[in-house]
Amino acid sequence: MTDIAVWSYEREYDALREEILGAIDEAFASGQLILGHSVRAFESSFARWAGVAHGVGVGNGTDALALALRAAGVAPGDEVITVAFTALPTVTAIAQTGARPVFVDVDEEGLMDPARVEEAITDRTRAIVPVHLYGQCADVPRIERVASERGIAVVEDCAQSAGARIDERLAGTFGAAAAHSFYPTKILGAYGDGGLVATTDSELAERVRRLRVYDATPGIGAAGVGVNSRLDEVQAAVLSVKLAYVDGWIDRRRDIASAYATRLEGTGLRLPNELPRRRHVWHLYVVQHPDRDAVARELRHRGVGTGVHYPIPVHEMPAFRGLAPPEGLPVTERLARTVLSLPMHPWLAQSEIDTITARLREVV
Repeated sequence: MTDIAVWSYEREYDALREEILGAIDEAFASGQLILGHSVRAFESSFARWAGVAHGVGVGNGTDALALALRAAGVAPGDEVITVAFTALPTVTAIAQTGARPVFVDVDEEGLMDPARVEEAITDRTRAIVPVHLYGQCADVPRIERVASERGIAVVEDCAQSAGARIDERLAGTFGAAAAHSFYPTKILGAYGDGGLVATTDSELAERVRRLRVYDATPGIGAAGVGVNSRLDEVQAAVLSVKLAYVDGWIDRRRDIASAYATRLEGTGLRLPNELPRRRHVWHLYVVQHPDRDAVARELRHRGVGTGVHYPIPVHEMPAFRGLAPPEGLPVTERLARTVLSLPMHPWLAQSEIDTITARLREVV
């Protein structure tokens, strides 16, 4: 059993327990448990914080991406360009629209390589989904320039990047829409599932609002086939409490990442980089080592937990084989064999950071 977990929420809950329980009690006492005041209040406050006009709360991050794509016009038979070095839900959401995922390779930080995007576009390409991985933005301005010239929608996967920036622009403010996840491990995490579509497009926001409740309109009924995907009132209440703290938590994550970088210099590990003009929010701190599995095993024996994000590229999974380009995805495949996530959350103590880095130096 590990002494230091790669992620934990218990310390956060201990610190915020009274506020969280008070917010939950208000939600229970409100008399409306579905799409009530808590959801509306959180949608508004998160949209302001994220720099967009509209936030539409949905059941989870996967639904947020699928519904954003549908609202942006993606339909069965279309193609959507994305990466295979991502969490499975990115690609699952595309497949749920009936579109075909088209994979392009990533750069050394695991981010969509804009140079590969243009050559992957066909006359069936309807959208591009760049993934802001580990807390750092992909080069969306460059990707969007390519897309806008061809009338292709960009829908950002912001599941790991709430608060990240390129220059002064926040992740999720570049494309037609952005999908946010509030899975518990995220920068802003619920105590269950939750997601949100963020956009400045009023019509797109309204389409998502209809799609999340069966594509139904009062007095008319269903205009199409929607889904049942609504952010829970209780989770919205929890998220509203936590949103007030998230900027401070991001600052703490950045401090931890800086400490890791200083203490792990010269170990032979490949350390992650904050790219020029980016503000990394360090959802994960991911190092690379050619014998990753052995390093993880030895750390576990020394009481330090780790994770792998992600060990199997999506194009190598049975459901999505055959979707890689003929030359393959060499950077994606190499990263999947070498990446290792160290413990990262705002409640890590300085003594724990010292222990993690000392034991990692012993191992490598």
